[in-house]
Order: sequence, then structure tokens, then C-alpha cells
Amino acid sequence: MRILHGTWIPDETFELIAAGGFYLWVETTEARKTKNSTTIHPYQLSSKDLETFLSQELGLKNLQSDGITPKYFLLPTAKERPLPSLELARYLETDNPEEFTWQYWEIDCYLTTTNVKVSGYSYDLVNNVIKLLRDIHFIAINSEREIQLGADLLFWYYYTQSFKQIILKEQYIPALKYYQPQKTKSRKKRSALEIYPGWEIVSEQYEAEIQNYLIAMPKICVAGFATPPQSPHFYDEETLLRHFSECLLTDIATHTPTTAKFSKQLSGTILEKCCDPALISHPGTNDLALEEYQQWQAWRYKITQTRDNISFYLYFQLQTPNKAEEPWELQFQVAPKNDPSLKISLKDYWRLGKEEKKVFQKQFGQEFEANLLLNLGYAARIYPILWTGLETNEPERVILDLDEAFEFLKETAWILEDAGYKVIVPAWWTPQGRKRAKLRLKVTSSSKSASKSETKSYFGLDTLVQYQYQLAIGDQPVTEEEWQQLVNAKVPLVKFRGEWVELDLASMQQMLEFWQKQGQENQQMSLLELLQREAEAGEELEFERDDTLEEMLQKLNDKSQLELVTDLPNFQGKLREYQQRGVSWLNYLENLGLNGCLADDMGLGKTIEVIARLIQEKNNNTQVAPTLLIVPTSVIGNWEKEIAKFAPHFRSMIHHGTGRSKDASEFEQAIASHDVIITSYTLVRKDAKLFDSVSWQRIVLDEAQNIKNPKAAQTKAILKLNAPHRLALTGTPVENRLLDLWSIFNFLNPGYLGKQTQFRKA
Repeated sequence: MRILHGTWIPDETFELIAAGGFYLWVETTEARKTKNSTTIHPYQLSSKDLETFLSQELGLKNLQSDGITPKYFLLPTAKERPLPSLELARYLETDNPEEFTWQYWEIDCYLTTTNVKVSGYSYDLVNNVIKLLRDIHFIAINSEREIQLGADLLFWYYYTQSFKQIILKEQYIPALKYYQPQKTKSRKKRSALEIYPGWEIVSEQYEAEIQNYLIAMPKICVAGFATPPQSPHFYDEETLLRHFSECLLTDIATHTPTTAKFSKQLSGTILEKCCDPALISHPGTNDLALEEYQQWQAWRYKITQTRDNISFYLYFQLQTPNKAEEPWELQFQVAPKNDPSLKISLKDYWRLGKEEKKVFQKQFGQEFEANLLLNLGYAARIYPILWTGLETNEPERVILDLDEAFEFLKETAWILEDAGYKVIVPAWWTPQGRKRAKLRLKVTSSSKSASKSETKSYFGLDTLVQYQYQLAIGDQPVTEEEWQQLVNAKVPLVKFRGEWVELDLASMQQMLEFWQKQGQENQQMSLLELLQREAEAGEELEFERDDTLEEMLQKLNDKSQLELVTDLPNFQGKLREYQQRGVSWLNYLENLGLNGCLADDMGLGKTIEVIARLIQEKNNNTQVAPTLLIVPTSVIGNWEKEIAKFAPHFRSMIHHGTGRSKDASEFEQAIASHDVIITSYTLVRKDAKLFDSVSWQRIVLDEAQNIKNPKAAQTKAILKLNAPHRLALTGTPVENRLLDLWSIFNFLNPGYLGKQTQFRKA
């Protein structure tokens, strides 16, 4: 097993602009050979093995030859050895001691950088951690090899995916940072002040996410150092997280390729210094630099404090025209923050008398009109069309054509929202009110005359249902002629049957061609195919089911609709509410011909739920075949005791040990007088002929992760067993990769998750 670790480690420097790097290392189960060193981590990949692993097993390309260097991690230590990580300890099935010390361990780490073209023939190394962690995460969860991400690398993966949104939404500004160096003997020649160009994150979302992620940050994330400190300590979590974010942003901003025209526009401005990697670490030290810094401070104050500290909200409301040929209107509105219900359009505000305006201005704050125009100007920098509305002293709206209105809805509205403005769109554009052009699959159960009581009987994944495709907009069917007219209109927004609808013309043409190929007659598919289509369907396919199918699928997806089992005769115990739901759910699934996986944590009573389900079935039908219970050898006795405790009337038999039945007829005769047969995974494989010869009522797998490998002989033997009902119990349905889950479902409901190759690809 190999556990991938990694974290951000700042460089050791006295400079204001301190860089750093993101370093990867790999923890292993095999001890590394070291020459009598008490500081080198013994369970790690050495530099040579690490390079081979990263390039060949993870497929990382263009590895830097000098990218692997030793770093130092403060780790819990016992008996002069670093303790294994929680991930590795879980794999080894060992418990870490409660008492330990802290020690720095030397570990070979890979610096995650890549070569990018800066200008001309010039290349530079930059941090590529966002893409790298995304790729590693994908490889780790899909690889057949025994690879797992450590808690530290998982943390950084999720944080970088979140921080990526801050970058994509451009929630940052060019910045100047003031620094006054302390005078020391080694710094006599330094200036009295230094002003560095850089970047600053300006985002409420960022500040909120920093606090959220600090709660989840594993301690190992702040345990890495470029050189081992004299006294053991960790980095401050928030300081490290902010340093990583700012360094990553600076790397991206200074290494994004630009055109010669754009570079010429930046010449002589603060942005030129902030965007040039060669200038980012060179401070200004003269009076001109100080004056520039003061100007930047004033600018920063305006775009942050002025907008955030005003006492009113600025709204932009898009008004839908009554007729399709009329123009659209984007109205400006304001409302006091302390009472947004007092919202008023600027059109109405400008028409108020002087005394009436004063009443509103008390709510909107001092210098309301000046701040209003200033914030409209800031919004116009984001959405230039607004400048047309600012050509008057009393701005109230802008007029948009159809294409401009569509662009506002698709692109601009959320950008203005992210910038702190309020945007109101028409109700038909909201997720609840939006109507889309789509295909509708109308599905009915094969037997329309079945009574309600009959629909609760055995359904089966191979049960056939009838279906027919329809063209629809929203919930209204559309004829082929109407659909074609909409496609031929070639506009993204149309007014259809009195309501505005967004159209994806290319997609609509594809849907039309698909519908024409399907034909308009009723066709048949299995229930399994229907479930798979629903699981894979996108927004362009809607399902309309008859009452029978609707009731079934609602119960599958809504646990509140299950009828809880409350009175269970012959059960010697009391079920908790969640256990009642579990038993009811198993009963419901089995009545539909589906098989379930109980994936509760250890200690929550999966055993009791299984026994209760067997009793429930026995109460309804005394003549049922025995259930085969396959469990780890270590818990065979536990199952026998639990059955005797909760179901003393049940007859259980253990098939284990040297005295077990080995003759087929003798075995069949023995099990005929028992309700439950308990055996081990090993014996299911060894005595396969005995178990294959019996038609069981149910196969129950305890610790079902034992069949996570679909190629193992043990798994193949279990798959051959014959029973209408199957049940899996596990606290860890996915131990290392999603294929574990596929293997369990291949036992429970063969074909439900497709073939192994299809599942891996999907």
C-alpha cells in the first residue's frame, strides 16, 4: 500500500515576499534501508523510487530532475519510529499508541512545478498544484493499484478546487505592499522603505471559506519545514493557508500569457509591475513609489470600503417585454440595507419632491446620490452597457435588445451578483420557473389492469415496462411542426404559448432527429434499463411515469414513505427507529426484486436488522428455504449467539470445521431442518459444490468488502450461488476505489451498474 501525502511548505527567507512550494511524498508499508540514521523516515519512497512512482505509476510528465529534495516533518513518534498515518494504520489494522513524542523526520519530497512559456523563448517554473491534485485524485480513486490519498492531500485537493472558483471569478485586485525593513548589520545599505507589487484577494466568499477549511485542516498540513526548527512547533494554520493562496494567485497572475498589444497598454502602470514575474520581487524605494502607493490605497478604499460600507443595496431588475418585438429594460433600484422591503426604482426616486427625497435619504445614508453614481460607475466597469444609462444626471435604466438580454441572463447577472450587487431576473428564468425544450419519456407498467395490491408483489429488475418518447417544452407536449418552427426561428429566447423559453437550437435539432428515429409507437424496456436511464439522464430528458411506477420509485428515493415495521411477533428485542426503517426498506426492496446493501457503521446493529427481516419473512410464510449467511471466521460464533438471543425459535446450523458435512445428500438433508446456515468465506470457495446444489432463500454477506475483488476465486464462487434474495452488510462499501462498490453491486443486482469496463470508464 502506498499513501500519497503532500502540503505547502514556505521558503526560509527574511524577505517580505516569501515564496514556497507544494511538495509530494509517498508513505509505504516497506521499510527503507538507511545507514544508521535516526532522522530519515524509514517508511517512505526514496528519491529514485519516488521519481519512478510519479512518472510511471501516476503518469506525471516532465518531472524536474532537481525537483526532489529533502524536507522535514514534525510527526508523532514512538520507539524511535514515526507512527504510520491514520490511513496506513487502518490498512495495517493496527492501533497507534496513546503516548508518543514529536520528532522531525527527513523525507524525500517532490516540488510540484511545471515549465511554462513566459515570453518569446523564455520559460519559467510555476506552481501547477490545482491541476496536479485533480489528476492525482482521479488516478488514486480509479487505479487498480493499492494507492490512497492521505488526509493532507485530500484536504489540499478540496481546498484548491474551492479556491479555483475565487480565481475564475476574478475576486482579486493588483496591490502594493508597504514594508519598512529593520536595520541590522547585514542590511545597512537597504532603503528606509520598500514597496512591492503583488496581488490581494478581495472576496467575502474567500474569507468565509478560509474559516470553514481551517476547521477541517489536518495537523500534518502545517508540519512540513524547509529546514528543521530548533524547537518543535507547527505553522499557524491560517497564516499557512493564506500564504499558499496568495503565492498561488501571484504565480497564476504573473505567468498568464498576454498579447503584445495588452502588454503595451500596461506599460508604465502598476499592473505592469504586478503582472511581470521579473518585477514582482523588486520593490520601489523612492518618493515616486511612495506617492504611487498612496494613490493605490485611495483606489483600493473606493472599490472596497465605498461599496461595502454604504447603507443601501443597488439592484438591477430585468423587465420582460409584453410583446416579443419590444425592447427589454434593465431597471436600477435601491433599498436600505436595514429594511430591504423599502425598495424603490430610481425612476420613481428622481420624480420625488425635495422633502420626499430627504425621507428616503435618511434611510439610504449621507451622500446617497454621490455614492449611488459611484457604485453605478463601478458596475459599469463590469458591464459596459450600463454606461449608456449614465449619460444623464438621473440614471434609471438601460434598454437592451433580445441578444443583449440573453447575454445578461446567461453571463452578466451572476458576475454582478458576485461583485456584491443585487440582481432580479424574471420568474421564468429561475430554476423553479424555467421551462426547457426536452424529450419526455412516458413510461407505464406493462399490466395497466393490475390492482394496487398486485403491484406490491414481486416486481423484478427484468420486468418489462412500456415507453414512448414525446417532444415537450416544460410540461406541455409539442408537435413536430411546432418544434421545427422554433428551431427555424434561430433565436435563443422565444415567447411560446405566452411564456418566454430559452432554446438550445443545436440540442433541439439533435432531440428532433433522435425522436424521429425512435418512432411514435409504444416500445418495451426492462425495469433495470429504466432505472439506468433515469440515473444517467440529463436535463434534456424528463420522465413521466404511471401511478404504479411512480409509487415504487418514490419509495425508493424517499425513506419517509416507507411503512415502518412496529410490531414484530417472535422478535425478542426492541428495534430502534432507524433499525425499523432498515428492516422496512429491506422488505420493500425484496418485494420489488431488488437487493440491498446495509452500509451502517460498525456497532449500529446491522446484525439485528437482518435477524428481524428473517423473522418478518418467517411470520408471513412458514415454508421458506434456508438463508445462507457467509461471514468472516472470527464472527461465526457471534452470529450464532445473536440469532439465539433475538430469534430463539430459529434453527441455525454452523457449517465449519473438520466435522462439517461434505456429502451433498447429507448436507441437503441437514439444512432442510434449519432456517439459517452459517459458514465462512473460505469454505464457500472450498465447498462450492455443496452450496451450488442448494436453492437458497437468501444469501447474506457480512463484511461484504471481502468480495471487493471481482476476479478473486472467492468472489466468483459466491456469484454462482442460487437465491432470489441477496443482502450485503458492510461498514466500508468503498475501501480504496469505486470498483469495490461495483463488485458488491454485481453480487446484489447483476447488471445494475453495467459491466466492469463500462463502470470504470463512466
